[in-house]
Amino acid sequence: MASSSVSIRNVYVMMAYAFRAIRSEGHASMAAEPFEHLHDLFSEILVRGVGSQVKRGIHRDYLHLSDELPTVRGRIDIAGTVATRSAVKGRLVCEFDEYRSDTPHNQALKSIIVFLIRHGDVDQPRRDALRRLLPYLDEVSLVAPRSIRWEALTYHRANANYRLLLGVCELVVRGLLPTNDPGSTKLASWISDEAMNRLYERFLLEYYAFHHPELSPSAPSVAWDYDDERALGAEQLPTMYTDVTLRNGQHTLIIDAKFYSQSMQMGRWNKATVHSSHLYQMLSYVKNSDVDRDGSVSGLVLYARTDAVQQPDLDITVQGNRIGAQTLDLNRPWEHLATQLEHVLTWLEK
Repeated sequence: MASSSVSIRNVYVMMAYAFRAIRSEGHASMAAEPFEHLHDLFSEILVRGVGSQVKRGIHRDYLHLSDELPTVRGRIDIAGTVATRSAVKGRLVCEFDEYRSDTPHNQALKSIIVFLIRHGDVDQPRRDALRRLLPYLDEVSLVAPRSIRWEALTYHRANANYRLLLGVCELVVRGLLPTNDPGSTKLASWISDEAMNRLYERFLLEYYAFHHPELSPSAPSVAWDYDDERALGAEQLPTMYTDVTLRNGQHTLIIDAKFYSQSMQMGRWNKATVHSSHLYQMLSYVKNSDVDRDGSVSGLVLYARTDAVQQPDLDITVQGNRIGAQTLDLNRPWEHLATQLEHVLTWLEK
């Protein structure tokens, strides 16, 4: 998708929702500030966020360590002591816990700050501001950005403020750092479609969770509505995962978020149609969810709008269930975008 299809300001708002920082201090001023380059936006989030974290205290955790020591600390590793012949030198290999700032969360944070300083297209004042953060992370190890295990980073009350900061760091690595050339360190100017698709999905779910908890927003899997008496090999059926599911009384809306450079496909005789696989997928979700066959389940494929002339605008009823495909214009002012998101809820009305 061309960068002109998503405004930089809306990228920030999407991140604020996706990483549950919409209520954070300074959110309004960040959302209103103009940014000419995506690297500047990410840098500013880190400058403000890490600076605020420094005032609270950099997050620390108990790390399990092993070291050769002259005195006993923690538990003696007998096997390790024998293997290294430490006893001959009057030392012991000990395993112990130490409360340190050199956590995986801080390692990821420091490594991406350094990466932006060295390789990002960041203006000089922000580059200097990033450098001023490094002394506070002096005890934290640098790691290779591609070695960071994002899925292993967990969050709780003590480090909840890291969610947005590390979300930014993950987008830098997954969305801006080219993957086809492992040796490349030049950051792209815009987030890849794959990374934007994941952000788009999380944004939609968290937007409705924040503004409409009464609709029980969730992303559950859909069970296959098959006949138990004739279910040979049912365990081989693939799992159907939804992006967003909303419920209002007896009515259910399943939303499938799609961020594609081409939101429509060209068929025979150069006819533009909605992607067939996306509609088949949605029809499967809806039909298997509507176990009572009463038409109470609807499905909407919600594309991020592109610059193409023709855009999906489908709203039909298939065998009693409402199915559609529409677009969300991520390049419009946030107020307009929010209006579009609220209009989607009319699909829950019978």
